Formats: sequence, structure tokens, C-alpha cells
Amino acid sequence: MVISDENISNSINPTNLQGGLDYMDTKKAGQKNRRALSVINQSVVESRHYPCILNKRAFAEKHEVCEKKQVDPVHRPITRRFAAKIATTQQSRNEENKRNTNKSNQFGEYILIDDEHKSVEDQPVPMSLEQTGQLDNDSDQMEEVEMEDIDVEEPLVDIDSGDANNTLAVVDYIEELYIHYRKMERTSCASPNYMAQQFDINERMRAILIDWLIEVHDKFELMHETLFLTVNLIDRFLEKQTVVRKKLQLVGLVAMLLACKYEEVSVPVVSDLILISDKAYTRNEVLDMEKLMLNTLHFNMSVPTAYVFIRRFLKAAQADRKLELLAFFLVELSLVEYEMLKFSPSLLAAAAVYTAQCTVFGFRQWSKTCEWHTNYTEEQLLECSSLMVGFHQKAGSGKLTGVHRKYCSSKHNYTAKCEAASFLLDNSLL
Repeated sequence: MVISDENISNSINPTNLQGGLDYMDTKKAGQKNRRALSVINQSVVESRHYPCILNKRAFAEKHEVCEKKQVDPVHRPITRRFAAKIATTQQSRNEENKRNTNKSNQFGEYILIDDEHKSVEDQPVPMSLEQTGQLDNDSDQMEEVEMEDIDVEEPLVDIDSGDANNTLAVVDYIEELYIHYRKMERTSCASPNYMAQQFDINERMRAILIDWLIEVHDKFELMHETLFLTVNLIDRFLEKQTVVRKKLQLVGLVAMLLACKYEEVSVPVVSDLILISDKAYTRNEVLDMEKLMLNTLHFNMSVPTAYVFIRRFLKAAQADRKLELLAFFLVELSLVEYEMLKFSPSLLAAAAVYTAQCTVFGFRQWSKTCEWHTNYTEEQLLECSSLMVGFHQKAGSGKLTGVHRKYCSSKHNYTAKCEAASFLLDNSLL
């Protein structure tokens, strides 16, 4: 280690100025002074202090710092035996300084007064210890911040990441597709009060027709899309065309025939539809009604129904088979009820998924991912959801039990037998 003039000047204590001057005189002595410098090289302690202080045990116990790794191996560490010297009086320390000064003058050597003779107040606090209190405060603040951030915002789930290689999932423009669906649903639904213009049929007759068509749909094992499109065609047609009650069943059969032609691969023939109606209509009547319905609707068959939305929302909810069947059970119960026409297809689908989740889990469940993809908050779904719970409770009673019987079969895992989420009817939760 080479000691420069700067290091020596920094190590000179202000109370030992004479010792510094003596050292400057000995610098001219030549070879003899070099030997003195070698002695100094072994004992000099620089003014920079390391965390080797009196309360090092408490510091090590609190922070578990290995003291030996922080001390420069060239410097002489302060040990426990110097702790007793700290308690000496100021007078004895002054006498010791004078005695050391006399020795320096006598032998022509510079003797540095060790920092161990300084009082605790005079010793500069090591940098690591100066930051100890600050680190403790910072750790406390970090703990407070962590306690405040317990309710972190739920991250959104990328529900389309698993279908990146599936061309049928159209991941590249799926969001744009559903934006288009939301715009179309505003003009592709029937008015919620269209029954007021019908003079020979009422809401109850419509419910009987839809309940019967759900059983027919299940008997023919048709696709879900076909059922939802059939109901949409019936309501849109009845909104624009008055019908007598004896023709209402014919309207339902023709609507299902058109939906099958639009959605199905294998379409039921006209004779089959006449057969299930107990031959109440002829073939010509079926074809004439088909022409009338298509012209009344301007051949507009491409409409977003609740089915296209519920499929997307079930994916956002990461639904399993049980949750999926329950959601379809609830939404099909809603198809029968005329009062549910006041809700848009997307809201109807979102409420079915929300109610199904509450039914399965036993508590209110609506994730940020579901809210993001449905564009509906939990509060916006509660009205529709509470109506669905009421339909669920009375599904097995009364005369219109077609949906209940359908979902009580083993084919649908006895979904209708599950207990309804009655807690959603509690006004305190609304």
C-alpha cells in the first residue's frame, strides 16, 4: 500500500497538528524515513470508517450482515477490548494525546491517534449505519404500501390466445366482428310491445308456441343457432304482420323451416313438419307462409341472436360443461317469456352467464375479463338476472315445462335439477 500526501493529510487529526508537522520534517531524512513509512503503512487507518463500531452486535443481529466482508483487510479492525476505553474521561484522553505527541517528537516518527480514543459523539457514523434508519423507514413504508395494494386490479385474460392457430376462430378480427354484432342487434330485434297490435293472439299464446318449438328442436336434434334464429324470426314477423290464432302454429313451423335452411346441414322436409303439427296444415299452406315471411322480413336472415353472444361470453368466463349447460338452460327459459324482449340479445346472454356462475359457485361472481368482453357491469345485469332466477324457480311447475323437461334428461346432465341462485333476489344485494 502506497501512502500519498493526500491520504496522510486526511488522516491527521486536528488535535495532533504537531505530529503532522514533525512528519513533514522527517520527510527530508531519506532512507531512515522510508523505514518509518513502512511502519506507518502497517498502522495507518484512513479517515473512511467502516461499520465496525460499538453496537456492531445489535446491528449484525438485526440485519444479519457479515462484518468481516465489509472490512478492508489492510485496516486494523476495532475489537471488543476497545469498548472499555470509550468510557474514559475527556481529561485522560487529552493526556494520552499529549503522551503520544511527545513520543512522536522523541523518536522522530509520526504516530496516528487511533479513532478508538475518540468519543462516540466525535466518531463519524459509517455510511452503512447512517442509512440503517432510513432503510427501516423505507421497509415500513413498503409494508404499508403492500398492505394498501392487497386489492390489486384483476388482470384481463387473453381468451383468444389458445385459438391463434385455429382459422375457424378468426382471432385476427374477432373483436371487430362483435363490434358489428352490437351495432346490428339494435335493429334486428322485435319491439318489446309489439303484441299490442295483435288482436287475436297474446303473450300467453306466444309462450306456448315457443315452449313447444323447444321440444321439437330437441327431438330433431337441431343446432342451438337454429332455435335462437327461429324465435327471432317469429317475433320480427309478428311485429309486422297480424296473425289469427289458428295460424300461429304455422308461423312457428315455417320460422323453424327457414332457420334450418339457414343454419343446418340436414334440413327437415316439409312433410315432417306437417306430421309433427298433427296434419293441421297442408303443404301449400306451409309454402305460402314461407313466401309471406321472407317477403315481410325482406329476406334478412343474418341477424345476431343471443347465441352468438353467449358463446363468446362463456369463453370469457372460461366455462366448463356444467356452466355452459346451465347458461343455455337459463337463456332458453327466457326465450319463452315475452317480457324478456326488452333486453337486447347481448344483455340476455351476459345475464345468463352471470346467473349461471352465481348458481354454480353460490355467490356473486363477475370477473373483469367477463365485464370487458360483455361490456356490461354486474349492476347492469342484476335486473335481468333476477328475472332468470325467478324463471328457474318455477321452471318445473305450471303448464309450460318443455325447457325443464329437456334439461332434466341425462343428455343435459340433469341441469334443471340444480338449485336456483335465490340470493340474487335479495333486495339488499341489488
